[in-house]
Amino acid sequence: MIPTRIRTWAPKGQTPVVRHCYRWPKFSAISGVSTKGKLYILVRPGTIATQQVLVFLRHLLRHVRGRIIVVWDNINPHKAVSVKRFVEDHRHRLSVERLPPYSPELNPDEWVWRYLKNVELANFAPPSVPTCLRH
Repeated sequence: MIPTRIRTWAPKGQTPVVRHCYRWPKFSAISGVSTKGKLYILVRPGTIATQQVLVFLRHLLRHVRGRIIVVWDNINPHKAVSVKRFVEDHRHRLSVERLPPYSPELNPDEWVWRYLKNVELANFAPPSVPTCLRH
C-alpha cells in the first residue's frame, strides 16, 4: 500500500509531494493472464500462501475453458505438497511450467504488475484502505 513513486510533471518551482501513511496493512495478489489478454486476479490482506494458491487454481478451473498452462516462478506456495497434489489431480486440464530462477522478463504477469504500479497506480496514496479498494 506504500505508493510506487515515479517521476512526474509539476509547475516550475513546485516539487510534487506524495503523502502517505507508512503503516498500511499489507495486501497481496495472485494473478494470471490468458492468451486472449483476460486478467484473473485474487487480492487479499496479508500474504499469498498455499491456501490462496489453491483457491486461485480452483477459480481458474471454474472460469477458463479447456486446458490451462500455469507459468510460475519458484516462490514457496507454488512448491507446496498440497499444490503439487492438486495439479496432479487435475492434470487432464492443468499443467505447470516453471520459470528459471529470477526471470521476471519471461513472466507475462510481471508486465501487468509493472503497468499497474508505474502507470495506473503511480504516486497513488489512498487516505484509507476502503479508498484504495475502490480505486
